[in-house]
This record gives sequence, structure tokens and C-alpha cells, in this order.
Amino acid sequence: MMSQAGLTGRTRGLLVLAAVSAGLLAGCAKRDSITVGAIPDDYRTNHPIVISEREEVMDVPVGASALRMSRGQRDVIAGFLAGYDTEAGTPMRILVPANSVNAAAAFMIAGEIENLAQAHGVHRGNILIQSYQVTAPEAAAPIRVSYYAMRASTNPCGRWPEDMLAHHDNKHWANFGCSYQNNLAAQIANPADLIGPRKPSPVDPENRAGAIDQYKNRGITPDFNENSEITY
Repeated sequence: MMSQAGLTGRTRGLLVLAAVSAGLLAGCAKRDSITVGAIPDDYRTNHPIVISEREEVMDVPVGASALRMSRGQRDVIAGFLAGYDTEAGTPMRILVPANSVNAAAAFMIAGEIENLAQAHGVHRGNILIQSYQVTAPEAAAPIRVSYYAMRASTNPCGRWPEDMLAHHDNKHWANFGCSYQNNLAAQIANPADLIGPRKPSPVDPENRAGAIDQYKNRGITPDFNENSEITY
């Protein structure tokens, strides 16, 4: 038969275990539901740089008595064509007004724009010359030149849904990092570089061997000595 002391110890152990279990269950019942990381606090997440196809548009003003493009117009169109990707080969549209007062002049200048585009690497088969109807025939309507190109961009800046001084937890506000991301996206010449690295160029074994030998011998090139400001 079990002694009274053993029974008492076992009873106390069961009571302690029951109390601990009840405390744990009570704690689970009163715990609030908190989702960690639900609100992003990274400007790269709030303002991601996205690669998308965007239409580039430029309007060329044409006078009713114009016979050819001016030098300034050629320079502006050449700058616009600099963003055209000749490897992508997307169609370029030249829209010419049909029923405006400058329709005849616009038709001649559209031919010059086509020749200028071909000189900048645009394939002749990718140039589409079309006409459009204007709502005010008495006005001199412009020639519209457009093409689609891959561009890196992010969402527009200027979102202030709440007071930035109300962030007592020292987290980023909604507009934080937006201008930085926009400037970075505007400086990317080839948006494909964000997708993956380019194919590496072939290795120059002679240059590599020379650099390794120079490092082993702890040599200093004459160019470094001539351009160095250290005299000791």
C-alpha cells in the first residue's frame, strides 16, 4: 500500500501541474493577435523599381509655310531617337495631320523625319507613317513621333497619407526613398541589367599573367610612380 507521504507528494505534483496548465491556457486565451512584418519598412519595398514597356512621345511643331526642318528641330529629334533601341526593333510611328492648315508642310517634314530616323539606326520596315484627323483645321497641328521602349521606373512620388511627425516608432514614412528610387531608375541605361548580368567578355591571358607576376614581385608600375603624390 502507498504511504500517506507518497500520496500527499503525488497529489501536490498533480495540483501544481494543473495550475501551470490552467495558467498557460489562460495566457493563450488573452493573447492579442499580432502580425509581425505586415507593414513594410523598406524604401525598396515601398517604391520598387519596375521594368516595363512605355511609350515615348514627342510632338514636332510645323508651320504652314515650312519647307524643311530647322537645325534645332533636327537636334531635338536626334536626342529623342537616342533612346530608341535598335536591337529591340520596335515600330516607330510618325503621325501626320491630314486636314489641318499645315498638312502639306507636315507631309514633307515627315519624310525628313523618316530619313533622320534611318540615319540613327531605325530600320526602314519599322517606320510607320500614318495620318490623323485634327479637331481644329485652322490650327497648325504638330507631327507626333512615338515608339515603345523598355524603361525602369517606380511609382510617382508625393504620397503623404499621414503626418510624418506622427511616426513615434521611428519608421519610414510613405514618401521616404521615393525620389532616390526614381533618380536611380532614370540613370539606368539598359534596364535589362536589373534582370541579370551580361555575358562576360573573353579573358586576356597575357594581361592576367602580367598582373599576377607584378603582384607576386610586389612591383610598382611607372605610371603609378609618376602620378603618385607620395615622395617617400
